[in-house]
Amino acid sequence: MNKYMEQTEANVLHTYNRFPLVLEKGKGVYLYDTNGKEYLDFAAGIAVFALGYGNETYNHALKDQIDQLIHTSNLYYNIPMAEASEKLVKVSGMDKVFFTNSGTEAVEGAIKVARKYAWLKDRRTDHEIIAMKHSFHGRSMGALSVTGNTHYQEPFKPLIGGIRFAEFNNLKSVEAEITNKTCAVILETVQGEGGIYPADKEFLEGVRALCDAHNMLLILDEIQCGMGRTGHMFAWQEYGVKPDVMTCAKALGCGVPVGAFVLNKKTAENSLMPGDHGTTYGGNPLVCRAVSTVLDIFEEEHVALHVQKTTPYLEKKLDEIVNEFDCVEVRRGKGFMQGLVIKGKPVGDVVNKAMENGLLVISAGTDVLRLVPPLVITETDIDNMIEKLKKCL
Repeated sequence: MNKYMEQTEANVLHTYNRFPLVLEKGKGVYLYDTNGKEYLDFAAGIAVFALGYGNETYNHALKDQIDQLIHTSNLYYNIPMAEASEKLVKVSGMDKVFFTNSGTEAVEGAIKVARKYAWLKDRRTDHEIIAMKHSFHGRSMGALSVTGNTHYQEPFKPLIGGIRFAEFNNLKSVEAEITNKTCAVILETVQGEGGIYPADKEFLEGVRALCDAHNMLLILDEIQCGMGRTGHMFAWQEYGVKPDVMTCAKALGCGVPVGAFVLNKKTAENSLMPGDHGTTYGGNPLVCRAVSTVLDIFEEEHVALHVQKTTPYLEKKLDEIVNEFDCVEVRRGKGFMQGLVIKGKPVGDVVNKAMENGLLVISAGTDVLRLVPPLVITETDIDNMIEKLKKCL
């Protein structure tokens, strides 16, 4: 294990303070390091591996596609893109999709959609976007510009201009930032990195109403909270508040690097045109076969419904943790995207102690223990997690 860690540190740019752990394989909801130690995975590669490890349908589909065709570029059509796009449009209730390589790239595309949509209306280039404080949308320059955390932004300024920040779940704060230049509002339906904060229904409905009244686009970032994680295929569907543009990634491909931004008809017909946006790898046959297969499995195995049914048990057991331990202040979240606020000690200490006890969890913000397990966990897996977590605490 030390050999692989030293090899990585010697050759890979040090932008992550990685845990001293070399993972080698996975099975079900467990991961195994190079020493054979078993870990119950309640991190899922940061909410990516929704189906757990070793799903035969998924694995066989990717192996089959590798034997057929991996890449063509977007100069040509390919079968998996045709099938994946139709399924994603159907399950989202939206109209058009653009496949990217990551969630960050999906956000970049959504920003360009908003700017082009506004430019076509008045040919002005001074349009503004309202984003939320304590949000996280990615680390590329555009996505970083709408990420409401100066800690991430400071060394890389100047970022793209025309970004205003409002308070999440504060409708008056959003309204106060609107000018005659505002073309869009972007927010996470459930804030992830900022500390696991779900949007209030009234807030989301209010933002939708403001966007309609001012002819602005509503962009909902569902990169972490989408794909069944809250018990609905996309978190906004529970609220009944449909965006003009939605970004998704992570569990969309369950491990292969793929994201997407999805548009409604009005926005698709009045924004990006040939030559406005592109990608060499985005939507290639391999990743689209993964997306297509993931969407099939979600439908056939009723994954989102399983999350709905199992969430009350998970929340009950986590609430018992809150009541039992003084260092756990409160639980918040939706579905299988839960956070425990840790007080009186660094949350990183809990994460490290959990790892020692064979449980993988991660943090969010400065004081939140984040649990984003594979969506196929059972009540037995939850019991095992609670037992290990109690030992840590």
